[in-house]
Amino acid sequence: MTDKLAFINEDVANLKEQGLFINIRTMESPVGAWMTVDGKRVLNFCTNNYLGLANHPKIKEAARRAIDQWGVGPGAVRTIAGTQTLHLELERRVAEFKGVEASLFVQGGFVANQIAIPALVGQEDVIFSDRLNHASIIDGCRLSRAKIVVYEHRDAEDAERVIKENIGQYRRGLLVTDGVFSMDGDVAPLDKLYEVAERYGVITMVDDAHGEGVLGRGGRGIVDHFGLHGKFDIEMGTFSKAFGVVGGSLSGKKLIIDYLRQRGRPFLFSSATTPADTAACLAAIDLLEESTELVDRLWENTRYFKAEMKKLGFDTGQTETPIVPVMLGEAPLARQFSARLFEEGVFAMALGFPTVPRGQARIRVMNTAAHSRDDLDKGLAAFEKVGKELGVIG
Repeated sequence: MTDKLAFINEDVANLKEQGLFINIRTMESPVGAWMTVDGKRVLNFCTNNYLGLANHPKIKEAARRAIDQWGVGPGAVRTIAGTQTLHLELERRVAEFKGVEASLFVQGGFVANQIAIPALVGQEDVIFSDRLNHASIIDGCRLSRAKIVVYEHRDAEDAERVIKENIGQYRRGLLVTDGVFSMDGDVAPLDKLYEVAERYGVITMVDDAHGEGVLGRGGRGIVDHFGLHGKFDIEMGTFSKAFGVVGGSLSGKKLIIDYLRQRGRPFLFSSATTPADTAACLAAIDLLEESTELVDRLWENTRYFKAEMKKLGFDTGQTETPIVPVMLGEAPLARQFSARLFEEGVFAMALGFPTVPRGQARIRVMNTAAHSRDDLDKGLAAFEKVGKELGVIG
């Protein structure tokens, strides 16, 4: 009898042979500059906790108070009996923070893209998507059943070329791009993309997951960074990165946000976000509005770490943000490098195909405001030692 699951064993064996099998490490302490991972205390260069808020006392206290007042869960989807005043207050605050007409709070950033894209375009429409867009954008595009046309990475001229070639054949078009590209740390030319989309009447959407709390005035994001308030149609954001909590948001023109409440399937058919998470997100916004100190410190740490890595001779790609890819090429080398870093007390995971293209495996360093200068120096020393040992630098 044929083993119907034999393909799984074969696929796993191939992943291991190519150095692409993912061994998931386990965190045994709260997220911070230092953590206990797999029983070892290590310097954390892995998490997206840009501002160090994931374990912030004010945010934890806000979550505790919300549980005492509201309980642990809303008990229903938002459109039936799950919308609490906390949700509405957060949506108001997000819209105010980002300088837009309205905002919708949803369960996560990945979900947000699955809500927005299929609601805005369908099988009679066309999507213009950056070649290196995140998997959540790609999956949202596929769910829409619209025609997907890829333009070259961060290339507004190529975006215009494909729009001109295709727009007349479809009912409507949507241009969607990451704001900050999570694997390379580079930034979309949002101003140029906006000009192109406006010329051809194309709806504009940006995934600002890695820009919120990082770019713009006090972390207000990429639209603020480029001064495009009221122009870009819709911004997707997440609370799981710089804000240190969980959840996603869709922000922009009120007409669009109200429409997504009616048509966004994950919003309509999945339970509302918990009171504790919602209150914690509100507390995170409070902290960002009170001071730019954390954002300023994040960028100070970023500038120092990048400069020192370049002095050591590492290739850090085209990064413009706190995301620092240490380019190594092949996946087995990247995994070996990551393992040796861990032995040296530094937690920085290797990324290979399919997360990044073949031959572009890397260690991705995530700088945060939680790191001290001494932390960064310890990390740099480990990178220097392992880099020389494995022949990556001289």
